[in-house]
Amino acid sequence: MFKKILVANRGEIALRVIRTCKEMGIKTVAVYSKADADSLHVRFADEAVCVGPAPSVESYLKIPNIIAAAEITNADAVHPGYGFLAENANFSKICAENGIKFIGASPRMIKNMGDKASAKETMKKAGVPTIPGSKGLIKNFESCKKLAKEITYPVMLKATAGGGGKGMRLVWEEENLKDAWDSARQESKAAFGNDGMYMEKFIEDPRHIEIQIIGDNTGKACHLSERDCSIQRRHQKLMEETPSPFMTKKLRKEMGEAAIKAAEVVKYEGVGTVEFLVDKHRNFYFMEMNTRIQVEHPITEEVINYDLVREQIKVAAGIPISGRNHEPQLHAIECRINAEDPFNDFRPSPGRITNFHTSGGHGIRIDTHVYANYVIPSFYDSLIVKLIAVAQTREEAIAKMERALEEFIIEGVKTTIPFHQALMKDENFRAGKYTTKFMEDFEL
Repeated sequence: MFKKILVANRGEIALRVIRTCKEMGIKTVAVYSKADADSLHVRFADEAVCVGPAPSVESYLKIPNIIAAAEITNADAVHPGYGFLAENANFSKICAENGIKFIGASPRMIKNMGDKASAKETMKKAGVPTIPGSKGLIKNFESCKKLAKEITYPVMLKATAGGGGKGMRLVWEEENLKDAWDSARQESKAAFGNDGMYMEKFIEDPRHIEIQIIGDNTGKACHLSERDCSIQRRHQKLMEETPSPFMTKKLRKEMGEAAIKAAEVVKYEGVGTVEFLVDKHRNFYFMEMNTRIQVEHPITEEVINYDLVREQIKVAAGIPISGRNHEPQLHAIECRINAEDPFNDFRPSPGRITNFHTSGGHGIRIDTHVYANYVIPSFYDSLIVKLIAVAQTREEAIAKMERALEEFIIEGVKTTIPFHQALMKDENFRAGKYTTKFMEDFEL
């Protein structure tokens, strides 16, 4: 087992990893930017190293600084959390070259699954259902036009190196295709330095359902059931729950088997997520594979009593998994509380938190790195709290979440608490009738 792990991240996920490391008797190193000097992950780690100024490109994304911090503290492993360098193949490679274990996917795995076009081809060959679309990257606009006619409109143009909705364009008819092609490529080139595009048939009114998987170095994999992530705004998840209200035992079995097949065909090692789009007839299609821990991992932990970070560390240390699949025994809902103004187009609201009181009680879990007088920097993601409610049934979980949201006090900045309160009261949400289009018609 590792003696010391450097956590190459910030905020609640850094604190989450540090907590499990302490329980396992593993020393921890926090890295931080100058803007995060007063963050809780810095306070609770055994050691802390400043890796640069506030902008992430000069600190949390600065690979030489992270490696230097690991070397001067004699860390034998690095946990990247999610975001930042978690799915950076070059960082994984450099860690290995410096004798530091990267607690995540191998460089080859990150590269193969991070390129969405090649990942789709790999899944297709493995017999995992995929959305009809291009075979690899589209060579030019003429090929794009021809393919769109073959798979029929509407179609979705996607950047192969994309993420967070960047480089994506929905096209309903041929006359809009050229503008979409040009703008998507331009946006992708600017954001990722890569303008490679592929195309998929657009699945109308789908659910976004992901399967949590874990694999070890023997090639064995298992699944830990599903999470429904369909409540999204501009491709950013706002709320997740498990089990999905749309799920059936038959569908869970089929999707679970497909996710295991996806993991085993690429000999996946570590914690990961296979993401699917599910249409109204419960046909499901592979969308992508995330080779890291997810923001929404706590709801899976709560319904199957399983510490995903602990298992992630154990697998990285070479300890084989049990291979047993898990089904949810309870119902869990996670609300992402962001420092944003939901009444003003979710505009970011950085600044000082003047008053901070968390809710509590049976079945409530709170993952956060903030506190009263904490200053939310403007340089990073606006997520400040993950509020999780766990109960025997979905109805009870919603009631518990409503109560917890009412108790939660955050003053000094705007937050998305009012949005979540309105969501919990929405008739369609309460009935489990929602898709990825839910937010288009939702009003506070």
